[in-house]
Amino acid sequence: MPLTQEQKKQFKTIGHHLKPVLIVADNGLTEGVQAELERALSDHELIKVQLRITERESRLTAINELCKAGKADLVQVIGKMALIYRKNPKVNKNLSNVHRNHG
Repeated sequence: MPLTQEQKKQFKTIGHHLKPVLIVADNGLTEGVQAELERALSDHELIKVQLRITERESRLTAINELCKAGKADLVQVIGKMALIYRKNPKVNKNLSNVHRNHG
């Protein structure tokens, strides 16, 4: 189910303070990147990804591939940073960025 505008707004506020937990370089979605993406989304639900890819088109393609690979929703892209979210039904509330910051 797509995120509502309200959810996106809330996630952007939370995401503003997050540090990138995943860095994607020109070699794209390697197995290591995908494993880390999976772990980060499971633990944190809402994550910031830094894309060290020069070409804007390539960057957007990588973001789409990340979302597809992680079955995640794109919340926002600012420059070389992407904020993505995937709900975890069995989330650890101590690890989840959404639960920790939502109060």
